[in-house]
Amino acid sequence: MRLIIICLLSFLTIPTVLADTKKIDLKAFATDYYNAMVATQAPNATSKELENYLAFLTDDIGHTHLPYVTDDTRQPDGKEAMRKGMTFYLGAHTEYNSKLLNVFAFNNSAVAIRYTSNAKGIHPQNKQPLAYSNVMMEVLEIEDGKVAVIRKYHE
Repeated sequence: MRLIIICLLSFLTIPTVLADTKKIDLKAFATDYYNAMVATQAPNATSKELENYLAFLTDDIGHTHLPYVTDDTRQPDGKEAMRKGMTFYLGAHTEYNSKLLNVFAFNNSAVAIRYTSNAKGIHPQNKQPLAYSNVMMEVLEIEDGKVAVIRKYHE
């Protein structure tokens, strides 16, 4: 009899648990993420744009940018490390433009964005001119409505 009651109670709680699961529109989320990321690359970007972008990330964000950064281990200070690294390059571009090409959603746990980017600027450390043009794909793993892992790939 107890087993029947436990089973019945379990069936009653399943819809409640599923209702509490946040369902987000991953395509809209990815577009907002992309727009926030692009804003951090603008020549006139400030810490305001940076913080807007960082708001999309978990505190323990994992990040790869192949082939340069290959370890995507999530660290307790992951967001702080990204803040520090991105602040160093903030405002380094004299020109920047980007175009979102594709958004691919994978159930409620991942989304991929593909975009072009073109930039010119001055490297903040060595003061040498920099210029690049590429097609990127970012695969974003989503956890509780935030980006938990970023994997960047060049085409």
